[in-house]
Amino acid sequence: MSPAPTRITLGQPAGSPSSSEPVFLVVGKIRRPHGVRGEVLMEVYTDFPERLQAGVIVYVGEEVRQHEIISRRSHREGLLLRFAGYTTPEAAGELRNQYVYVRADDRPPLEDGEYYHHQILGMFVHDEHRGFLGRVTEILTTGANDVLVITDEQGKECLIPFADDWIQEVDVPRRTLRVTLLPE
Repeated sequence: MSPAPTRITLGQPAGSPSSSEPVFLVVGKIRRPHGVRGEVLMEVYTDFPERLQAGVIVYVGEEVRQHEIISRRSHREGLLLRFAGYTTPEAAGELRNQYVYVRADDRPPLEDGEYYHHQILGMFVHDEHRGFLGRVTEILTTGANDVLVITDEQGKECLIPFADDWIQEVDVPRRTLRVTLLPE
């Protein structure tokens, strides 16, 4: 699963950011230079690509170096971006296969009951009848709703739809989910 800042929805209030949240969120990955003017093709991971416009500051690579977007245009495989200081394909090639980040505190606010994946990943999951089930280790994006992959201490996985019928409470500050599983 990509570390994308996508959102998932549930009929519960959204939590406040906690100190366990990352400082940066991945919005895409630079694939390769494009053309002769220093553009790069970026694979988009964010639900909010419209926020990546000229003048926006993003951070690139493991060192999270700051870069200003000079131009942006859509491409069938993602977005074509040009950063300040990159005017040739050779210079842009230095950015190949690096992740593009935004600051977590600069993310758009979500509606009540919507959560970013990074807020849900790692949460402890408890069933009202069975007790502790494990931790959220992955989120599968499907057409209808997302599905949480819960892994217990023995490594056994359980799939739970992220839907009101299954999820009773999301407590972002305490990093816990309260669920109700159907009787066996």
